[in-house]
Amino acid sequence: MATTEECRSALDKLSDNMARADDGIRGASGFDRSLSCHITDLDTTFTGRIDDGRIEVLDTHEGPPREKAQIRLAMAGDDLVAMVDGELNFAKAWGSGRVRLEAGFRDLLRLRSLL
Repeated sequence: MATTEECRSALDKLSDNMARADDGIRGASGFDRSLSCHITDLDTTFTGRIDDGRIEVLDTHEGPPREKAQIRLAMAGDDLVAMVDGELNFAKAWGSGRVRLEAGFRDLLRLRSLL
């Protein structure tokens, strides 16, 4: 089972990957949205923002998200680490229910190129 530190590191790596992405993906990520990522097996939530093509984690707390973010992710820690490392396909994980993603329709369209 992934630790809180490993999950935080995975989010940082995802942010770095987004910042280094080609112009098409970086353009898709160049929007400002609140974000929560609930790690279900650790019952820990990371909250922050996606801004200018990067993820900025502002807080970490126990339990589910306290406020409704514009983009909401929920998954096991091992799945987050595997996705960021390229070992787990996001679309398959989402389709099978291993990963939950909630966002507005326009945000979903923009996020599809990132995840």
